[in-house]
Amino acid sequence: MPGPFSEDMALPQYSFMDDYSEGAHPQLLEALVRTNSTQQVSYGNDEHSNEARQLIRTKLSATEDEVAIHFVPSGTSANLICIASCLRPFEAVLTVDSGHVVSKEAGAIEATGHKTIVVPGVGGKMTPDNLERAVRQNQFFPHNAKPRLVYISNATELGTIYTKRELESLSAACKRWGLLLLIDGARIGVALSAPSNDLTLRDLVDLTDIFWIGGTKNGALLGEAIVVRNHLADGFAFYLKQHGALLAKGRIIGVQFAELFRKSLFFELAANANNAAQMISNNFQELGYQLSARTETNQVFAILPESLAKRLEERFRFYIWEHLEDQQVVVRIVTSWATNTSMVDKFNAWVQQWTI
Repeated sequence: MPGPFSEDMALPQYSFMDDYSEGAHPQLLEALVRTNSTQQVSYGNDEHSNEARQLIRTKLSATEDEVAIHFVPSGTSANLICIASCLRPFEAVLTVDSGHVVSKEAGAIEATGHKTIVVPGVGGKMTPDNLERAVRQNQFFPHNAKPRLVYISNATELGTIYTKRELESLSAACKRWGLLLLIDGARIGVALSAPSNDLTLRDLVDLTDIFWIGGTKNGALLGEAIVVRNHLADGFAFYLKQHGALLAKGRIIGVQFAELFRKSLFFELAANANNAAQMISNNFQELGYQLSARTETNQVFAILPESLAKRLEERFRFYIWEHLEDQQVVVRIVTSWATNTSMVDKFNAWVQQWTI
């Protein structure tokens, strides 16, 4: 049966496994080359990193007196350092059951000696009711580790996003219990660019204690920007150094974030990823397939016959997220800043071709 591909598309398979399979947006590469031969101060004190901090603060509508900004190379290092900087040895992290720190980081948090308290999520999100129930269940002091920091991600591991009202309610619950609130922002770009989003970067400053902005999954070679409210900022650079994240050539991350935030490139790239995912999601639904999670950002979770998933794997790479009954599976399709419409069209045509 002829398919929607030319012969040169037979190999390699196109990957929808993640949003960092490509290198970096050309504008960032050009900036790295253009600034490459200049001498700069080391360890993130260079002019490019300082410019990036100022550009980010402008987007945050925040001042230097309100927030400090530090650059780290990866998401795991961002989470690890944020949590380490906030907790004493006997204090614990509260996270939903699908949270990245509990399911995808090889026990990095536990390896530091901090307990993770797992809270049932609703659509991948932490709710105030479930949070407060978990806090009450961990009050047998000094025998329980003391709940201290709430970890959430936006977008979540299911691609869902927090509304402003939800984040306000969660922030209020944290304040009632004396808890700090951390947002993993690996996909904050797609979250804030989602059509249904009503949060702003300034809201994140007002409603959280610490969060980070992901570059790796939104057009950068590498790098994340941690935004720390100043009541937590004292000595933060020591945590970067102790965890091996204070890069001598910190300029590499600074140059990229300066380009991402100089105008609107950061959000343009995120919007492209969201649009591509929505096209794929719409096609699945038009063909009668159900979604296991609402498509709000750049992750699509569709319930497919296992036979169709195997056909799709002939041309594309993606995760089989879950095996269900009756030979059904949940597949996860992730689009990126670089996903183009022609590839989405080919994927959708391949799904149509093998739909019985």
